[in-house]
Amino acid sequence: MTTQRRAPSGQGPTRRTGSSRVRTTGTTRVQTRTRARPAPTRRTVGVGTGPAKRTAAPRPRALTGRATVLIVVFVALALAYTYPLRVYLAQKSEIAQMEADQAAQRQQIALDQQELAKWKDPEYLRAQARKRLSYVLPGETPLLVINDPAGAARESGNKAAPATPDRWYDTLWSSVQSADAEPRN
Repeated sequence: MTTQRRAPSGQGPTRRTGSSRVRTTGTTRVQTRTRARPAPTRRTVGVGTGPAKRTAAPRPRALTGRATVLIVVFVALALAYTYPLRVYLAQKSEIAQMEADQAAQRQQIALDQQELAKWKDPEYLRAQARKRLSYVLPGETPLLVINDPAGAARESGNKAAPATPDRWYDTLWSSVQSADAEPRN
């Protein structure tokens, strides 16, 4: 069985190579493998060169070429589907509006048919003629009531109907004028 471990420096996995050991436990024989670690290496600094300089590791790029191309393709597809989607939604709302208009027209047609059926009834025709045109049957005396209080007062010989009361601001202004007209003591 091969296991991978990280080196103490935090860098990638190291492999151990080594010999296998045989160990006996009771009647069972178990074979285990041991791996030898490579000897650690030391960096040596030149005696006269001064402290070692740190070098910056290359940073991985945020976007690779493939990722950039993939993003451009997705954006192009999104832009390509935007217009047809907008047209589809506009047509769908237009169809819904037309269906609502059609339902309203059907309802109006049903109401008009009911009204037409009423007008075909002779009793309804007579009632409408009396109401709208003031028709009377032979032998009836028509009585027409007109609401004219001033004319009624003139005919009866009484005084004219009382005038409408003044508006509040006219009353207020007339009281200010009468207070101004009084002599001062």
